[in-house]
Amino acid sequence: MKASRLASAIVASALGLGSLAAHADVPPPQDVAYNGTLKINVDATDIGRRIFRVHEVIPASAGPLTLLYPQWLPGNHSPSGSIDKMAGLKITAGGKELKWTRDPLNVFAFHVDVPAGVDNVEVEFQFLSAQDRSQGRVVMTPEMLNLQWNSVSMYPAGYYASRIKAEVAVKFPTGWQYGSALELASRSGDTVNFKPIDYDDLVDSPIYAGKYFKRVDLDPGAKAPVFLNIVADDPKYLEIKPEQLKLHQNLVQQMYKTYGAHHYDHYDFLLSLSDKMSGNGLEHHRSSENGVSPGYFTEWEKSALGRDLLPHEFNHSWDGKYRRGADLATPNFNVPMQDSLLWVYEGQTQFWGYVMAARSGLWKEEEARDMLAMVAANYDKGRPGLQLWRNIQDTTNDPIIAQRRPLPYRNYQMSEDYYSGGQMIWLDVEGKLRELSGNKKSIDDFAKSFFGMENGKWDVNPYTFDDVVKTLNDIQPYDWAKYLRERLDGHGPLIGGIEASGWKLVYNDKPSGAAKAAEARFGGANLVYSLGLSLGKGGDISDVLWDGPAFKAGLSPGMKLIAVNGKEFSGDAVKDAVTAAAKDKSAPIELLVKNFDQYQTIRIDYHDGLKYPHLERITGKPDRLAELLKSR
Repeated sequence: MKASRLASAIVASALGLGSLAAHADVPPPQDVAYNGTLKINVDATDIGRRIFRVHEVIPASAGPLTLLYPQWLPGNHSPSGSIDKMAGLKITAGGKELKWTRDPLNVFAFHVDVPAGVDNVEVEFQFLSAQDRSQGRVVMTPEMLNLQWNSVSMYPAGYYASRIKAEVAVKFPTGWQYGSALELASRSGDTVNFKPIDYDDLVDSPIYAGKYFKRVDLDPGAKAPVFLNIVADDPKYLEIKPEQLKLHQNLVQQMYKTYGAHHYDHYDFLLSLSDKMSGNGLEHHRSSENGVSPGYFTEWEKSALGRDLLPHEFNHSWDGKYRRGADLATPNFNVPMQDSLLWVYEGQTQFWGYVMAARSGLWKEEEARDMLAMVAANYDKGRPGLQLWRNIQDTTNDPIIAQRRPLPYRNYQMSEDYYSGGQMIWLDVEGKLRELSGNKKSIDDFAKSFFGMENGKWDVNPYTFDDVVKTLNDIQPYDWAKYLRERLDGHGPLIGGIEASGWKLVYNDKPSGAAKAAEARFGGANLVYSLGLSLGKGGDISDVLWDGPAFKAGLSPGMKLIAVNGKEFSGDAVKDAVTAAAKDKSAPIELLVKNFDQYQTIRIDYHDGLKYPHLERITGKPDRLAELLKSR
């Protein structure tokens, strides 16, 4: 992801990098070439203990040197660098160990004095990856690994990351194969040497490697090839039916037809099929990290819930990597990011992820509608925090505020709602464009104009809110600034795009296929729109709708449901009780719950039956949603 000088200059000005001296001993980044090339070698063979061992040679001259461990990570939008898992740091020069000190104000910065007479320092450390998911993402298993360069490298302060060259090599377990956007220079046994690359692009080029590996061409014969690189827990999960392959090839073509351009010289999907390695979805300019359950291909009928992941992450090559909010396009990985435009970066990508899943055939049209109904319901009745105190714009701060930690009342607190809330805003924009233009213009026109220029170029092309507004106005004149700000800063339901598409959101007692799939994946029962709570496996209460029936009766997340109307808990038992209460309106629903070591009976006087969201056609209105979702 070559950070353009324009992007970095905008950010440098916005952040006042000259006054970044809250960390006075850490040199601010300068747009000058680094003298020399980083040599980074990673031993990734200790899969039993899940340890990456790093040896790095960093060109240096006599005097003070500050080394940085990446802190602000693209795609995470937050200071989430895994400094807690970096250990055993040793710095030497000329065969002698040097004393280093960690910056007291910036724990990601390390200071060392380089003695005279040497031209480099050598750095060794270990990255102690998570042993289980309570410690973070599991990135090493007996069958596979996920190497992220921000975890296994350091770089010199005082430079733009795009002005530092790097040469890297990785030793893999015997016989393992890998996928990456990095380009092969040579291979000797299990050690792979990659071609030189800017450090900025290196961090943007992770690796998936595994014992069981398959590489599939998704655009045969293309000048800019697209590959699907798959690692799996077992070779049986690598079996792909021809019709499944065709749908993934369709995805590439549908993206090209929508945008009219691409912004990479080649692209590699990295896909893990695993119950052991943590699931993941992380965008890069020429690749993406994607983790799903083992049966993604072999249990195809059960995997629909996750089939928008690859469309979402692929879309980020255009939206988020090539075109990026100016306040996110920082000059290196230790300058703070600002997330104000994530409702475009993530929100519109969430929108296109759903649309492209449908256009490619990864979802049937009915599946796409069911998925969209669940999102719409969330911004109709499932996000009281939006109506009561918070707005979508403010949630763009959540990667820094919460960093995806669990929240007690997520529906009230809200968290990263710029994803799905942003998706609903862009569906609204689609409807407005069609309405104003007499159906001659649509969001496809915005996609081509805003993301589809300069075919083949992959320098970062930054933008601001005003750029978004200008592009919309060029397509269809309107007061788009006011229109967007009302939705970003307001507190109303965000479902106007549903009606504009010729559909309406309704609730009935029959779960959709998407609702059934969600309950099957997570266990328990989703009763958000009836009792106002979500139940996990074994009766754990995962969420309680703020001011909903369950909340008013005294239930809270963290409690455990033991029995329903005198019967042992099960998802079906709760649903049966809700259905019975709708017929006999005199008796409340009686729940036995455990709260720490205390048991209590809670009665909910609710009699409106089960409620699940669906989309229903509006008679007499054109089906704009079908137009949006159909293959190009």
